[in-house]
Amino acid sequence: MKCVKIISLSKRLLISVSRFTACVLLVLVCQPSFAQDDGDHQYSSAAIEAGSRVYVQNCALCHGPQGETVDGINLRRGLFRTATSDDDLRGVISQGAGEGQMPAFDLRQEEMEGVIAYIRAGFDPDGIAVKIGDPLRGRVLFEGEGNCVDCHRINGRGPRTAPDLSDIGAIRTPAVLQRSLLDPAAALLPINRPVRIVTRNEETIIGRRLNEDTYTVQVIDSEERLRSLIKTDIVTYEISDAPSKLPTTLSSDEVADVVGYLLTLRGLQ
Repeated sequence: MKCVKIISLSKRLLISVSRFTACVLLVLVCQPSFAQDDGDHQYSSAAIEAGSRVYVQNCALCHGPQGETVDGINLRRGLFRTATSDDDLRGVISQGAGEGQMPAFDLRQEEMEGVIAYIRAGFDPDGIAVKIGDPLRGRVLFEGEGNCVDCHRINGRGPRTAPDLSDIGAIRTPAVLQRSLLDPAAALLPINRPVRIVTRNEETIIGRRLNEDTYTVQVIDSEERLRSLIKTDIVTYEISDAPSKLPTTLSSDEVADVVGYLLTLRGLQ
């Protein structure tokens, strides 16, 4: 009955508007937005990070950094015109949509799974507007007063005690970068948390978690050595919720400059 009323309304509109305009209105009426189904999957931080690269390269030009620049669609908030499940999203991405307005993308399976993970769980949930400053000043602060180079590695230079930032500008939004400076505890990904491990040989290992599966865990220890440990050889495995760094003491303008510099880091070209 509701559909009959909508069709009748569209016919009446034809009296006062052109045929083209009426067709556009009918398409919009017949394609309402749906909230995403949150129960599809749990998404790993590795998949989200991989998907962010795909999103920046293929999707951000039209959908924007926060996924909200296409009318009627807000990827950040999970609002789509027709998609409700991950399978729906795969179909839209691989087949295109909007009668060619969105092209079809021929992605590898890991790229497809990654970009879906990013769409579902990778956007900044608050969509905070972030001031982006001067990258040149930001680099000076990063390498000087900010004390960032004491821990982070960029393009093969620097220690490995903290995550490599060589391509951080391609995989993180400005809001996430700002939060990592102002509130490190909130921005720290689970996979990068500090760990303390005691083995059956009574060796104590302090470091940063890199990867973990059912049977093993890989860490960078305090001496920057890559260690792969079998879980059956571990007696104690403690994952800290505390970040390895304190909130920055830089001013808001200086933070904006550092964010501007980090956004320029997109890996070796």
